[in-house]
Amino acid sequence: MAATLPKSERLCGKTAIAGLMDHGRGGVEGCLRYRFLLRTARAGEDAPAVSRFLVSVPKRSFKRAVRRNLLKRRIREAYRLQKQLLPVPVDVMFVYLPREVLPSSDIFASMTAALTAIAETTA
Repeated sequence: MAATLPKSERLCGKTAIAGLMDHGRGGVEGCLRYRFLLRTARAGEDAPAVSRFLVSVPKRSFKRAVRRNLLKRRIREAYRLQKQLLPVPVDVMFVYLPREVLPSSDIFASMTAALTAIAETTA
């Protein structure tokens, strides 16, 4: 699996996000809260091939867009490098919790724990 992030791996659209929020399961690992939903094929479609994800950093915690964007870049990079840990296609949302900017290594460790927990739950 290529370690890239094409547009097809971004979770977007009100219905997809609402479905994730309504029917998904979640948890907290380190500095990340996650919510996930197993992707299934609809009638007349092939099975989904890739996992999709969404990143959120609350404006309440970080008023300046520069810091929010920095954290989103770090979370996306951690996901990009470890997305192969997910054995089946899922929709995932990650929300950054702390009110301070943590180093990339802490975000990477939290992402590893979150993706491992999702993989164990879906397997």
